Amino acid sequence: MPVDISDILTIVEQQNQWRGKETLNMIASENTQSPAVRQIECNDFMGRYAEGHPNTAEERNRYYEGTAYIDLLESMAEKEIIELTGCKQADVRPISGNQANTAIAISMLRGGDTVIANSIDTGGHISHNPIGIFGRRIQVRGQVLETGKPNSISFFPWPTTPDGYHLDTQKCMDLVEEKNPRMVILGKSLFLFPEPVKEISEVCRQKNIAVLYDAAHVLGLIAGKQFQDPIAEGAHFVAASTHKTFPGPQRGVILGNLSTDEEMKWWGNVDRGVMPGSSSNHHLHTIPGLVVAIREMKAHGMAYATQIVKNAKALGQGLDDEGVLVDAKAFGFTKSHQIAVNVSSYGPAIKIARDLAESNIIVNYNMLPGDRDAKNPSGLRIGVQELTRFGMKEAEMGEVAGLIKDVLKGKMVKDQVTALRSRFTEVQFA
Repeated sequence: MPVDISDILTIVEQQNQWRGKETLNMIASENTQSPAVRQIECNDFMGRYAEGHPNTAEERNRYYEGTAYIDLLESMAEKEIIELTGCKQADVRPISGNQANTAIAISMLRGGDTVIANSIDTGGHISHNPIGIFGRRIQVRGQVLETGKPNSISFFPWPTTPDGYHLDTQKCMDLVEEKNPRMVILGKSLFLFPEPVKEISEVCRQKNIAVLYDAAHVLGLIAGKQFQDPIAEGAHFVAASTHKTFPGPQRGVILGNLSTDEEMKWWGNVDRGVMPGSSSNHHLHTIPGLVVAIREMKAHGMAYATQIVKNAKALGQGLDDEGVLVDAKAFGFTKSHQIAVNVSSYGPAIKIARDLAESNIIVNYNMLPGDRDAKNPSGLRIGVQELTRFGMKEAEMGEVAGLIKDVLKGKMVKDQVTALRSRFTEVQFA
């Protein structure tokens, strides 16, 4: 006799209705998938295993039998993302961007190594930092994760320009020369502007220092040729999520840009960092959806990424016109899918985010440059990639800005938000 699942189905349908049709989803790390991706994710691969790499006619690489069809799909995903991004190697097995970072950290770093990365308050992801996998990986017994102490780990933040959103290129290159790290990490979680990958990579490649670019947020913009190209600019590794500006299933990917014999040893290390280092099986049922999303980005990625950036700039300008403080105004607010909004004059950011959610505007509170308390930051991080995916353009960003300002003034705008969203229910660029 089947078990009663009516309550579970009700909750799922409530989620589908609320977040899928009634809210303005503006969390910068999310996206919606196309009907094709959603449809194909429910498949027999969900309960199957395929450790290792796809088998070939010449070589048996799997540790399980019964993998003939996932071998085909995984090989397609690897081949097609290489073609899309122009990288030399690709590993599509990580199940998240964070797991991709973990695989690289455990394969490339040892206790006592030195790492340079963006600090959390200037946008760096938590995994890059002392309390994340990179900090913990270079820690030796007796060292503390807090920097600036006599016995702290050898982690150093990139120097920024006074605005806090750009790296000071010359000071960064000088820091590499001074500290001679094992690895440097570029890319951010609050990611408004490109990084000086070319200049830093030139120094690092001369010194055999590994360069990792975290493209978790901007992989779709890179694939759509609307951001920088870290592979062409010299990064050794690109780690990314496939469900943010890249609108696929929740997975991760590692892209390689390795040529010399010494560099190819790094790729072998990373391969083992993926499996068995950070995973065994890798959620096979989402691989078919990844292939679909890669093909969608090949066909529509440039148009999609172009509109994302236009919308982010338009939302920044719209909020500025409403008198709301949007950071980086002097630089056009952003060159990515995100804007950073300082709401400290209206109250605690954590409360503002909750107030917006009560009006069906979904964002996250976030540290801005200069903040010191992650639980009491001054900012909101707002992304427009999902609104863009549903067909909204610059005019709608003006409407969204007005609704956000109304909430900041203490108004409830849930009905207006639902009305706006009801006009945009079909996935575009798919």
